[in-house]
Amino acid sequence: MTAAKPTARKPWYAILYVQVLIAIAVGILVGYFAPKTGIALKPLGDAFVGLIRMMIAPVIFCVIVQGIAGMADIKKVGKVGIKTLIYFEAVSTLALLIGIVVAVAIHPGVGLNINPATLDPKAAAVYVGRAKETGFIPFLLNFIPRTFVEAFSGGEVPQVLLVSILTGFAIAPLGELGARALRAVEVANKVVFAIIRIIIRTAPLGALGGMAFTVGSYGMASLSNLVKLIGTFYLTSVIFVVFVLGSIAWWAGFSIFRFIAYLKDELLIVLGTSSSETVLPDMMRKLEGLGASRSVVGLVFPTGYVFNTDGTNIYLTLSALFLAQATGTHLTFNQMTGILLFALIASKGGSGVTGTGFVTLAAILAAVPAIPVQGLALLVGIEKFMSECRALTNVVGNGVATLVVSRWQGELDSAKLREVMSHPSELAAPPAA
Repeated sequence: MTAAKPTARKPWYAILYVQVLIAIAVGILVGYFAPKTGIALKPLGDAFVGLIRMMIAPVIFCVIVQGIAGMADIKKVGKVGIKTLIYFEAVSTLALLIGIVVAVAIHPGVGLNINPATLDPKAAAVYVGRAKETGFIPFLLNFIPRTFVEAFSGGEVPQVLLVSILTGFAIAPLGELGARALRAVEVANKVVFAIIRIIIRTAPLGALGGMAFTVGSYGMASLSNLVKLIGTFYLTSVIFVVFVLGSIAWWAGFSIFRFIAYLKDELLIVLGTSSSETVLPDMMRKLEGLGASRSVVGLVFPTGYVFNTDGTNIYLTLSALFLAQATGTHLTFNQMTGILLFALIASKGGSGVTGTGFVTLAAILAAVPAIPVQGLALLVGIEKFMSECRALTNVVGNGVATLVVSRWQGELDSAKLREVMSHPSELAAPPAA
């Protein structure tokens, strides 16, 4: 019996994360030295994000239906769901609190002395208008599509979640008929992931276009007065990932640093496209590669896109207090508590809305009239830079949440997790099932 031949190592230029890194660097250079060309490259980034978003609804549908219909004990779905929501709420609250604590400690807005009357309210008017769509009741109603098909054509994650969960529960008790339906979903899942593997090869072009447009449109010099806020937000997110998520990961039996190394391809794609949606399919595949059960991954990770946006939560409270400091608005303890409580609801209610973080911030300012809502005009120019950090933190947070719930449920292969984490740069994710 002959030993299996080792897989040939790819040349460095054929590795996806190397290609994305090069593309990001080229995009920055093009945007800086040829801004008009950088802006003209925007369609590359838009096209890649559009292609991935096109596949999100079928991915969520196939994976969640498989997860629910494939469980022998339907009660288990409810147990996983309750544990997931408990985890999401606990960590989301921590993220919101950290945003407040850092804003109070560092005072990123102090010294700007902005007169709200001098700001152009039209700059943020579109976001203020969309903020009316957020809130707890609109959030719940947003789960219900007008038709079954609209859930897929509209691309709204909450609606796809609802249709997928109902379909999974409907198939589960159908016996042999349900088994045949489940096999059809499994075949569809293979096709969907095959399409995604084709699309993901264009990620370097998407990253190049996204970064070239960002730098070409906003530059660096015009952002000098807001650099402190950008730096504070990135620092706060790093602290949250390293210490909060790092402690949770340690409890679950893995290193947050090795976890991030394992996800380097996906994180670079997020950085280049400023969207966490672009890596949803690959993240689910990679989490299974770490030993998490398919059913838990299918239920927890997509749900996190609605209920567990750690990066967005940090951004909400940090930015709200920044605007208060920048405009000289004094906030009492009760008002800061009100921001925290409203943000807990609004951060869910803004899910699925384009420009979620900015729209939700507008909703918070509308609910806390002490902070001038026209202060949003200060943040329009740096929204692109802030959204990159939000997306990165959200992806890492949801990845950790999936592994933690899987361990909590007793469905995490610890031996496989240790093996992969020992060599995160050498082991690739398994092929999609």
